[in-house]
Amino acid sequence: MFEFEHMLLFDKNPFGHYLILKKWLIRYMGFMTHRRYRGFNELKIEGSEVIKKLPDTNVLFISNHQTYFADVVAMFHVFNASLSGRIDSIKNVGYLWNPKLNIYYVAAKETMKSSMLSRLLAYAGSVSIERTWREAGQDVNRPVKFSDISKIGTALEDGWVITFPQGTTKPFKPIRKGTAHIIKKYQPIVIPIVIDGFRRSFDKKGILIKKKGILQSMVIKPPLDVDYANDSIEKIVEKIEYAIEQHPSFLKVISQSDLEALEKLNKTRQYEF
Repeated sequence: MFEFEHMLLFDKNPFGHYLILKKWLIRYMGFMTHRRYRGFNELKIEGSEVIKKLPDTNVLFISNHQTYFADVVAMFHVFNASLSGRIDSIKNVGYLWNPKLNIYYVAAKETMKSSMLSRLLAYAGSVSIERTWREAGQDVNRPVKFSDISKIGTALEDGWVITFPQGTTKPFKPIRKGTAHIIKKYQPIVIPIVIDGFRRSFDKKGILIKKKGILQSMVIKPPLDVDYANDSIEKIVEKIEYAIEQHPSFLKVISQSDLEALEKLNKTRQYEF
């Protein structure tokens, strides 16, 4: 083990991050957060057998979004637990001793620079991009930066990428077409994930535990059927909406009072730290 880590001492990923630092950061953060999903609250996992069958690179995970950080951290736990042979379980955090170091997640650049904690989390695997529709709490309208798309492509070439195609923690917001363009351009295996319970467990940033005893859930679905050559951008967007259960048709099974309660909850979760 020592010789292996010595070999990694000066190795970097394509973004210039030292792998040995990333490994110890994931170990430490994993140990510190484990009880947030198996202790204070309980994470119910379904479908994690899909993870172990995936190739080492060019895999894109798409998911609905409920907090800035808790969603991603949970996925780091589940992915590494699955790779170590645990099916639908994160029992015994020892699976993080040798974590997969080429897992990345797409995040807003302004979020990842907002605090020292977010900068540490960024080192663990953030592909930081500039949002085209919002900045500093204000609506904006600017073109997509090709360098941001290229960065995501670099991450896919190196490993796995997690993205939240709605670009917001509010439910049933439109899918951003950028995700569909990335799927068309890089042709990754696309794995849909549906999460729930994180909004009730944590504050909006996913740092503070707001309520204990919440059953969180994560459903990992089989690869999305995408015809890279013939599916239009609009068709891929629609497939994403259904796959992560954010298509408007899902609103038919949610009452207006429940939607109002969700919106009220979103407002109460906007804590600062």
